[in-house]
This record gives sequence, structure tokens and C-alpha cells, in this order.
Amino acid sequence: MTVRRFHVEGIVQGVGFRPFVYRTAAELGLDGWVANVNGHVEGEVAGPPRAIEEFAARLRADAPALAHVRRVRLTNGIRRSAYERGFRVRPSAPGVTDTAAREIPPDAAICDACLHELRDPRDRRHRYPFINCTDCGPRATIIEDLPYDRVRTTMRRFPLCAQCAAEYADPADRRFHAEPVACPVCGPRLAWEDLRGEEALRAAVGTVGAGGIVALKGLGGYQLVCDAGDPVAVAELRRRKRRPAKSFAVMVRDLATAARLARIGATEQRELTSPGRPVVLLARRGRRGIAPEVHPGLPHIGLFLPTTGLHHLLLDDLDRPLVVTSGNLSDEPIAVDDTEARHALADIADGFLTHDRPIRSRYDDSVVQFTGRTRITVRRARGLAPAPLPLGVREPVAGAGAQLKHTFTLAADGRAHLGPHTGDLADLATHDAFLASYDHLKRLTGIEPVALAHDLHPGYLSTQWAEAQPVRRIPVQHHHAHVAACAAEHGVRGRFLGVAYDGLGLGDDGTLWGGEILVADLSGYRRVGRFATAPLPGGDAAVRHPSRTALGHLLGGETLGSPHPYPWLTRPFTQRLDPAEVAAVRAMVAKDVNCPRASSAGRLFDTVAALLGLCDRVGYEGEAAVLLEAAAGAEHAVPLAHRVVRAQGLWVYDSAPTLTDLLGRQLDGEPVARLAAAFHLTLAIVTAELVARAVAEGAPRTVCLGGGCFVNRLLLTEVKRRLRAEGLRVLVGGQVPVGDGGISYGQAAVAAARLAGEG
Repeated sequence: MTVRRFHVEGIVQGVGFRPFVYRTAAELGLDGWVANVNGHVEGEVAGPPRAIEEFAARLRADAPALAHVRRVRLTNGIRRSAYERGFRVRPSAPGVTDTAAREIPPDAAICDACLHELRDPRDRRHRYPFINCTDCGPRATIIEDLPYDRVRTTMRRFPLCAQCAAEYADPADRRFHAEPVACPVCGPRLAWEDLRGEEALRAAVGTVGAGGIVALKGLGGYQLVCDAGDPVAVAELRRRKRRPAKSFAVMVRDLATAARLARIGATEQRELTSPGRPVVLLARRGRRGIAPEVHPGLPHIGLFLPTTGLHHLLLDDLDRPLVVTSGNLSDEPIAVDDTEARHALADIADGFLTHDRPIRSRYDDSVVQFTGRTRITVRRARGLAPAPLPLGVREPVAGAGAQLKHTFTLAADGRAHLGPHTGDLADLATHDAFLASYDHLKRLTGIEPVALAHDLHPGYLSTQWAEAQPVRRIPVQHHHAHVAACAAEHGVRGRFLGVAYDGLGLGDDGTLWGGEILVADLSGYRRVGRFATAPLPGGDAAVRHPSRTALGHLLGGETLGSPHPYPWLTRPFTQRLDPAEVAAVRAMVAKDVNCPRASSAGRLFDTVAALLGLCDRVGYEGEAAVLLEAAAGAEHAVPLAHRVVRAQGLWVYDSAPTLTDLLGRQLDGEPVARLAAAFHLTLAIVTAELVARAVAEGAPRTVCLGGGCFVNRLLLTEVKRRLRAEGLRVLVGGQVPVGDGGISYGQAAVAAARLAGEG
């Protein structure tokens, strides 16, 4: 008899892996045992050598759907004259020293088998909101420590009843060692004031049905729910939540309902039905069924399918699409604590549908979109994070992230754990949420960074936090982090050409960047191209007022041989603004008072949106660009005038001819839609020209796109088309957010490369 020890690394806890090992060993007639150890699975098998080889092969090839096996190691076990017959699941072994980083399973949406039971009147879990099994249910949001066992989750307060205990111990049952297993007898219960269970659910259904707003305790935090077809309810939610314009996500009962509301391709359908159940941004199909206030003036809608039994019950009973959005005031972290939620959401919700299972970790909903077959992650959170991503890293490092759309990254042993979306680090509450999430994930993964990468901007709260940490600190330029994130995700080795278009980031020269062409590798970069600079009158205030940004371009844009637009062209724009504001901005620009200059693609989008009358003031970062893309639609257009010049050793896009042509064509009566489309086309042409100039001077032919501007479908599609037509390899982030949510991953990649270069 041969005895071998096996060690399995990857996402192998909380995904039904031990039951799978048990069944595999039993089918092959092997004796032995299996257990969770820290974040991994270990055990022994005894039997014929060929059966053990088959066992190891199946561990790699036939793992459960939610598992991700990264490595299987076999070593010699202790030889014995006899081995105890049979195979068993041993109790987990906490506290064992292990050098390999652990991997945390993300939450998984309800599976088909559990959904069938939920709707089966004969099943003992009929209409039980917290139904789950080894293939679905809460994971990251309830784990308190590893190894993953019930006693180390927030389910420990719910002792199993006799029937659940029997299922948990039965190798033939799909709830064999399903740690969150529960039923109406022994599990969590719904509550609505003094009501419990079905009565509580009926109260919530009645409130939403009558046009009210309900705060619902979801998987990773509270959500605000109302009827998506009721314009009064949606408008009231906007008013109470202080979210005047940004689109709401809509949850629908099934794919058939989603297909009636939006155009869904095969790739989008797979994403909608994946265990992660992200919000998918889709092109609207008609205008029926959803109130215009859900996504005002925009052709796309964010749809997602139910993630839990509770969501299914709500949608079954209400039989209508529901707005399901983060349970918070705008710019605040999503509420997770019951007391905190009742305080924070008291002025928003008409009632609270809660339950008694604590949420250990805060996870908002993930958001993705597709441009053709290209997947873009807008927000990586519930269902996706903190599943690891590949990253060439040996020594453990961390990335502190940016200020907006904040995430952090912990990386070691060849992979990176991109933490959940925190939001904008604008206040103490969001900052505290970041620290709590960082400390918890660091403890769970066992990663203790030897170096911490951070942004150059001293005003970012993430930078200030990083500078106070007692480890080596590695400053990383914002746009280098953007393109490094793309390169690292795609495994690019060596040099590449980076195109980074976003709002603002501090450059290494102390000025604000945002439209950058870089020749780079993961450890460093050289700036070879940029957009022309323009002042931001009022600094940060200009970001919230695109009309000010437009005045900055018109009055003080960088002079590169092209004159500013003629006064008679700009007069229609300035005459519709407040004369006092125009005079104040004119004086600020003339005297260069509080007018930092920026080479920003994002601010140029703001400028054009304001000139076209689409947006003078924004309610959220990027709103002007979203409206400009929506205005362009599928319009065909002739590009605007443009000019690329050599200045101070760089190739520079001179935007003055573009703005002059835009204003002239507007004055001639050209429709806004055609001008918006012309601007997108012009930026793509300019990008191709900047890249071509760099390649002609010896830059690499692999191009990595990064920055929030590439969430724009029109820009991304046209840039990719033009660059690929020149024979260039064009890459954009898919799993890593292309905007500031991916900055921390890029920072970690840069830190790892610099440490490796020193080794």
C-alpha cells in the first residue's frame, strides 16, 4: 500500500472542496482523510499508486465550479503496515504555520438547486430566504477567520438543528460540510419592526408595492429598494439619498425579463448568470417598464439578477423590476451594522427588512460592461472580490490605492488580492471602512507586506495613511499605475506603450496629468506624449463645474502655435453663463490665481460637454463624459480639426483647433449629437497619431490602455480599431478595474517589479 500526503492551494475553502475530495477518494477506493488547514486543504490517501495518481489528476481537473485549484502537491506519507479503512473529513486545523498566502472565496449567488427548493412547497426550506449549499451562498461577507469552518464565521451563533446536522454530516448530500447551512428551524430570521419571517417579508413587499422605499439587509451590506417602474418612488429615492443624476441599478427576476428591457449578447448573458451576479451595463431596449428617472437621459441601464433567496422572494411576490442600490448616502460607505444602518438610513427608508446574521465584511455590488467582446470591470466587489488575480510578485507587497473609487491590494506568492470597492475617500467614515477592510483581509490572507506602494499626491488620504505605516514605502505615479495594472493583468513582460486617459493625477513634475503617453515597463516609465494643458479655475471646484473647465480652456489653454478660439465663437457659450462667474474666472485665469494647469483628457471631455450645453455642473465624477457619450449615440461624423506638435521633447495634442472647429460647427447649426460623435472620433485619431509618433521613435508595439476615460465605449472601440489597424497589440484591463479602482493593483505590480530589480 502506498501512502501519499496531498496539499491543495487556491480557492478551496467554502466551495465544497472537502466533500469533493471525500467523494473522489471513495470512488477510487482510497483510504485516508482531508481537512482544512489555514486557507488550504491537506490530507492523506492510501491505496494503489495508479489510483492515487488518478486522485491527484481529478483534484486538478474535476474541482467544484466555485473552486480554483492553483497547485496540488503530493509528498510521501508515513508508511504503515495497515491503514484505517475508509475516508473521512477531519476537523480543521487552525493556527498552523504556513508560508503560502490564503485565498478567500467570494460570495456566490443562489444556485439552481437551491432556487428549486426555495419555490417547492413540499421542501422544508420552501421560501426560506437564507437557503444555501456548497455551491452557493455567503462566503467572504461572513468569514471571520481561517480555516473556513462554521465556528469561524458569523453563522456560529446558529447551532444546527438535527436535520441540518444530518445533511452537514452526510457525504451524499450537497450540504455536506456547507458551513452556512441553515433552515427555518435553526437559521437566521427576517425582521420588520416586531414582525418576523413571512410577516416581515409581507410588510416589505407591501411597502415597495405602495411606492415606498425599503432598506434591505443584503449579503455585503444594506441596499435601498423601490419599484423601478414608479417615477415618483425613484425620484423620492434620489432626493432622500442625495443622488440627483447617477444611474440606479435595477434587479430583475430572470433573463427573460432582462431581455425585454435591454439588448443582451452571449457574453453579457454569461456574466449576468455567473455566480458573481454583477450589475451589467446594457443598452436599453425601448422605454417601457422602467421609469426614466432610473437612468435619466442615458441609453444604457445597469441590470442584475437576484443574488440571494431573499431577493428572489421579493421579485416573485412583487413581479416587477426593482431599483436595488447601495444602502448609504452618496459618497458614504455602504451600511453593514444594524444600528449604524438605522441611523444612517433613517431619513431614506420607509422601513427596514433586516435579519439576525451579522455581516463581517462590507461588499457593494460589482459592475461590469462589454464593448463587443471586451469585458471592462467598472467596480470589483461582491461576487468578484477578493478572489485572487495573477501578479508576478515574490515578496509580499501592498498597494494603498487612489482617492476616488478606492480599492487596496495585497499581493504575495504570485497573486494579488484586490480588496473590495470602498468608494471615494472623502471623509472619515469611508477612510475607517478602508482601514477595517484592509486589516481584516490582511489577517485572512496572512500577507504581511514588506513594502507599501502609494500615489504621489500628498493630499490623498490613502497616501497620508501609507506614509504613516512602519514599512518601506514606494511612491508610484498615478498614470504609471494605470497602465501597469493593464500590463500586469495581461502578463506583459518588458517594455510597453501606455495610454493613460483620466481625470487628474499628480505627475512627477508636480503638475496635474490626465492625458498621457508613456513608454514603460512595470518598474518605471518615460513620458513621451501628452494633451495640452489648461487651467482649472478654482482647482477642485472646476471638477464639479464643467463650465469653469471650459472657460479655462477657452481663456488660458496652452499656446502651441494655435490661437485660442475667437471671441465671437465663444460668445454664445459665455452669454448663457452667469456674468459674475465669467468675470471671476476671467480674472483668475489672467492673474493665475488658484488655477492649476492639467493635461487631462477627462477635463477635456468636461469642456466639450459644457460647450455643447449638456452639463454645466456635475453631481458625480465623470457625469459630463457619460452625457457626452450618450449624446453621440451611433451618429456618424466628420472629425474635428486637430494638431499634434513637438513641444519640450514631447508629442503634444494641441486641443485649441479642436475647440475652435467645434464652436464654429456649432454656430453653423451642426447637431449636438454629430458634434459629440465628432469629438470622440477626433480623440481616437489623435491617440493613434500620438502612438504612431512614439512607435516611429522606437516605442514598443504593445499598447496598454488605462484610466477611467476608457470606460467610454465609443472612445475605447475607436481607439482599439485604429491602433490594431496599424498592427499594434492593444490591451485593456478586464478583471482589474480600468479606472481608479485598479490603481492599487498597478501600484502593487510596480512595487513588486522594483523589489525584484533590487534582488
